Amino acid sequence: MDRLLNVTTGVSVLLLLLVLISVRRAHIRVEYSVAWLLAGLSMLILSRARPLLDAVRNALGLPDTPLALFLFAGTMFLVVFFRFSVIISHLRDDNVALAQRLAILEHRLHDLEPAVTPAVLPPAEM
Repeated sequence: MDRLLNVTTGVSVLLLLLVLISVRRAHIRVEYSVAWLLAGLSMLILSRARPLLDAVRNALGLPDTPLALFLFAGTMFLVVFFRFSVIISHLRDDNVALAQRLAILEHRLHDLEPAVTPAVLPPAEM
């Protein structure tokens, strides 16, 4: 059991470091990194606080402590993935709306082109 908790601690620290490095290099935005930081931090706390993990196991009525740890980790990551799915869906909807507005503007501009043709100037005298 201790080996599993040590591996979980290592994975949690690795996740936290990857997120912080990605934020520093601007590969991920800060507002999106908060969910990953919370997931990594909660896994780190659960892997280091054995009494807390046992309390979670007892509250859920699970027979094994490792099962509680992985159930919590899986649930946490599913919540993060769902949150990002919602964000991506909103971005897609905004992208479609923006493309439609651009098409309307291009259509209006095309309709205005014949009326705005430049006047023909007489040739300059030498």
